[in-house]
Amino acid sequence: MEIFPMLLVFSSIIFSLLSTYTTSIQDIITINPRVSIKDGGSTLVSAGGSYELGFFSPGNSKSRYVGIWYNNISPQKVVWVCNKETPLTDHSGALNLTSQGVLVLFNGKNSIIWSSSNETSSNISNPVAQLLESGNFVVKDGSEEDSKVLWQSFDYPSDTLLPGMKIGWDLKTGLNRFLSSWKEPEDPAPGQFSFSLDRSGYPQLVLRNGSIARYRLGSWNGLGFTGTPQLRSQNQLFKLDFVSNENEVYYKYELLSTSVESRLVLNRSGDLQRFMWSGTTNINRVIYSAPADQCDAYNVCGAFSRCSVDSPRLCACLQGFGPNSSTSTRCLRRTPLSCNDYQDGFKKFTRVKLPDTSSSWFDLTMTLEDCKKTCLKNCTCTAYANLDVREGGSGCLLWFDELNDIHEFDTGGQDLFVKMATSELGDIKTNKRSSMKKRVAIIVSFGLLVMGVLILGLVFYIRKKKLTVYMKNIHGNTEGGNEDIELLKFDLGTISKATDNFSDNYKLGEGGFGPVYKGTLKEGEDIAVKRLSKCSGQGIKEFMNEVMLIAKLQHRNLVKLLGCCVEGDEKMLIYEYMPNRSLDYFIFGDTRSRLLGWDQRINIIGGIARGLLYLHQDSRLRIIHRDLKTGNVLLDKDMNPKISDFGTARAFVGDQTAENTKTVVGTYGYMSPEYVVDGLFSIKSDVYSFGVMVLEIVSGKKNRGFIHPDHQLNLIGHVWTLWTEGRSLEVMDKKLDGSYALTEVSRCIHIALLCVQQQPEDRPNMASVVLMLGGEGSLPVPKQPGFFTERNPFEAENSSSSQLESYSVNDMSITELEAR
Repeated sequence: MEIFPMLLVFSSIIFSLLSTYTTSIQDIITINPRVSIKDGGSTLVSAGGSYELGFFSPGNSKSRYVGIWYNNISPQKVVWVCNKETPLTDHSGALNLTSQGVLVLFNGKNSIIWSSSNETSSNISNPVAQLLESGNFVVKDGSEEDSKVLWQSFDYPSDTLLPGMKIGWDLKTGLNRFLSSWKEPEDPAPGQFSFSLDRSGYPQLVLRNGSIARYRLGSWNGLGFTGTPQLRSQNQLFKLDFVSNENEVYYKYELLSTSVESRLVLNRSGDLQRFMWSGTTNINRVIYSAPADQCDAYNVCGAFSRCSVDSPRLCACLQGFGPNSSTSTRCLRRTPLSCNDYQDGFKKFTRVKLPDTSSSWFDLTMTLEDCKKTCLKNCTCTAYANLDVREGGSGCLLWFDELNDIHEFDTGGQDLFVKMATSELGDIKTNKRSSMKKRVAIIVSFGLLVMGVLILGLVFYIRKKKLTVYMKNIHGNTEGGNEDIELLKFDLGTISKATDNFSDNYKLGEGGFGPVYKGTLKEGEDIAVKRLSKCSGQGIKEFMNEVMLIAKLQHRNLVKLLGCCVEGDEKMLIYEYMPNRSLDYFIFGDTRSRLLGWDQRINIIGGIARGLLYLHQDSRLRIIHRDLKTGNVLLDKDMNPKISDFGTARAFVGDQTAENTKTVVGTYGYMSPEYVVDGLFSIKSDVYSFGVMVLEIVSGKKNRGFIHPDHQLNLIGHVWTLWTEGRSLEVMDKKLDGSYALTEVSRCIHIALLCVQQQPEDRPNMASVVLMLGGEGSLPVPKQPGFFTERNPFEAENSSSSQLESYSVNDMSITELEAR
């Protein structure tokens, strides 16, 4: 057992004696005991020229690593790192191969920094190390044409999964292959996120933050993962493989076309992103990203519930289950199981991501009918499903105890059969048969209610009628036309008690809508109450607009609407409570801004961008916010951003992307030139506002009211001047004390300037912005921004073609332009 260390020491002596040997060839094909790779000298290139191996420093770091990157693609994209936890401190390193086939990395003092862990045979006659065209760095016996691979880099992934690489277990050796995020942009040591194959129960791929599950792809059903229906559309690009046998359990993918390149990356924010590109282009298109929405968050709704982003209520208990009390939202069985074949049955749920399989049992040979019988006979069995859905289905998957992390889709997913008492199944069937009777009863009850309201008071009736009519008008303008919105209705007494009768001690702030209060419901849940002020510049139209829009929107970067309260003159919206208040509270505070490090700021920028992309492109309606600003971005307990305040937002359907208005709403300093001057708003108006916010987040300064001793420009103008002089990094918030990556800061400033360009057509859309924020490629040169001085933007317009009337409530401005 002590021979191997002695061999390494002996090898180091030999290599020190041969230190004068160097190769004159810049790019070499293989490494052997006589040819090594030295820092600053040669590199190892794959036969087809796709990959290169050598020494590198990530970003502006001075540390040296041995890694593999794409050859002939700029900027450098590293896909594997050898000594990721033991960097070299200078350029004296050398990567050698011993006569026993062991890779050894030495520093300038001939100390071993890293070595491969393969157990090789002492009778290897000609060991060689070669970088394959797949990107795999392998050690094998060069004397045999088809010799066995003794060691390979594919067995020790970094943050990137290449085609042909495996994620999973070698059950014979105990080797576990998994991805780890980089610790920092300039430090490839394992970060807090990992992506691995969980073998407890039926194997499944899980993304974790430390030891806590963050996202689960769903179990493999022969065609794909039940939690990723979006991958089905990419079947023409990839071949996905999931193998589970007595020797190994793993997942891998292969490209079906040689004309494209692809990689799956686990980034530092804990997101999986699949990039695709063609040739040597720098444009890396993200074709898959996860987690993608709120329902992708692991078990966000709890046990025996389902999550659906297309439902007005994100979470709902499964049929046959419900809250155990009025003070709890936990879903429990309404009727206990009898543990009797004749008194229990199954309810079929379609198009779902199958529950967490960590406590499941499976059999590859059983039929679905046998699976059902097995579950019925086992008292602790709670559900069953097909293991493989191909060719009519085969195999059995059983769950025991709780069912967690169920996601409901419009398309895709799989059938799940949940066990419940036959009385519950009867209730479900009866509900279906009596749906018409209930509908008639509801209509009659509604008619009696209307008559009662008429009798109680004509004024109250008119006000309620106005509210109902406006809701119907909103419905008529939304997709589907007559889709119902299900919102929890709070009574005034509950909200008054929760806010201590709207005490000033509970007041969080005030905007154009009215005051916002913190409240606590009797079950302990904190809420934010947005109360329409009677003297507000906004009214019933803006109130209903916010109700109708946000009730249809579900995204992790949008604030969640819990319900509303409409009683008499009171109109209130009830939101989830954001304990860290709004972004401007931190960004513009001298003391509080020190609490917001660069990692948090870049995460906030990315979160806002993804939320805005959802509004513009991925939601069922195309939403233009029209009042994006740091004050309308709220922060949850983990400092994740959530866009709020949809009172002035506009919804488009179909391909419509722009509109002209006589009423300009928004906040000065964030509104785009074409919106302020001409009343023209579009998705590019929001992009402009986003660009302003990015500059404010990076600098810690407000755009409007920005003061500089050398000029009268606002923040946009100041940054533009610095950028044209090559000094844009000077705008960085000094309170960050250098704890940031210069490349990330520079890229954010560049992207912000692209977003605030004068002409809307020059600005990128949010899909491009998200790609640019997550990429490393070159960016287009920005043109002159709009409103980069403090000159009144209305001067020219007022003198010629329009009359301006405006009023403001704090930072909110509502302006009317009446053309002559």
